[in-house]
Amino acid sequence: MRGLVAPLVSGTTYRRAVHLLLGAVLLLPYVLLGVAFAGMFAVPGAPYGLLVLVLALVAVIGLVPPFLRGTRALEIAAARSLLGVALPDPPVTAEPGRAGRETRLRAALWFAVHLVAGGLVGLLLLIPLVMGLAFAGESLGIVSGALDGMWLGPLDRHGSLWLGLLGVLMPVGVLYAVAGLGGLAAVMAPVLLGPSSSERIAALEARAARLAERNRLARELHDSIGHALTVTTLQAAAARELLRTDPDFAGRALAAIEETGRAAAEDLDRVLGMLREPDPAEAPAFAGDRMAGIADGGTFGIIGDGTAGFADGGVRPVGGSSEDGAPHHGLADLGRLVEHSRGTGVEVRAQVVGPVAELSAPVSREGYRIIQESLTNVLRHAGPVPVAVRVAADARTLAIDVTNPVTGSLVRREGGRGLAGMRERVILLGGSMSAGPDGGRWKVSVRLPVERPR
Repeated sequence: MRGLVAPLVSGTTYRRAVHLLLGAVLLLPYVLLGVAFAGMFAVPGAPYGLLVLVLALVAVIGLVPPFLRGTRALEIAAARSLLGVALPDPPVTAEPGRAGRETRLRAALWFAVHLVAGGLVGLLLLIPLVMGLAFAGESLGIVSGALDGMWLGPLDRHGSLWLGLLGVLMPVGVLYAVAGLGGLAAVMAPVLLGPSSSERIAALEARAARLAERNRLARELHDSIGHALTVTTLQAAAARELLRTDPDFAGRALAAIEETGRAAAEDLDRVLGMLREPDPAEAPAFAGDRMAGIADGGTFGIIGDGTAGFADGGVRPVGGSSEDGAPHHGLADLGRLVEHSRGTGVEVRAQVVGPVAELSAPVSREGYRIIQESLTNVLRHAGPVPVAVRVAADARTLAIDVTNPVTGSLVRREGGRGLAGMRERVILLGGSMSAGPDGGRWKVSVRLPVERPR
């Protein structure tokens, strides 16, 4: 019983009725023009040739709206709000070729269906509903004389009881018919107004691009801020332990904490800058050059006593700018990265072989992040142990190897997002990576294809 009454009291029925009546409103100009032309053609001696030309022109104009992209957008909005159908917004740009024509034809067919269904609902409201109200009013004595001279099959104005019953049933039947037509429209709307296959593919590609960007930002935050927090925590702990016995070391550790915090703030500002919408009116900002001592083909080492040296004594500008002007780290920053690990007591030996400075920005940036995360994992899981970092570049491949002695349980290395983030970076560049124990050591080995800047 509840199922029979539900369409009569549901707000969905009446919202869908409004949607169908919009079709009747859109149909009205076509009906009026049809009646007007029918009347003109019925006049004897009318200029039929001119009327045919005008009729053809009006027909062409009348056929244009169903094929407009704006009409489809309006129909989608109406179907979404009144029919309760989940339809995505149409794309901003029109589809090219056959897919675009198919989409326009489906939208035009929906426009025609909307007009026809609206016309049927309009007729139902004008004829059966009005007649039903007249029958009910006559039977109840609310109105008189409304049925004079009217008969409906075996019923006439003297069968007031049956006419009254029919007057109650006809509006109910109209509501059921409207509910049925509205439900049919809700079923057909996704078919005729829904996205085409190319639009679905474009939407999936856009979603994949957004997910990729989110993952990239997550990796940037994890690698840069995570490394800074790890280094800061270990340096703070060392400074607290040696504050009274070795104040000079504690001072260097605090200075390193300050520098690490500033670098982390720069990285955080850069990542947040990626989330901001660019303002074309603003002039691009360019970061100043920084200097670091990584020589092409040279060797840079930092050992426990804090001494540092370069094989050729040369210096190189480090860092760079992304396309939006935000600074980013690259392999030229390796000296600064290794120096940040000094305050933790880690003995790091870094060897750079080959033309690292000629690497493209994406490869250099991802290589830097991989080494950074590798050093962070060493600090987290092995503590202050000797670490060997080797970076070798040639015309085809960038090779990165980071090794350290294994201490404690290897189970701890399975947690976190460090290795997973490194693998994601490697996969995105089409490289290969291995990480695991190797003869009493833990070794991370990465090979990245080199992209020559154009």
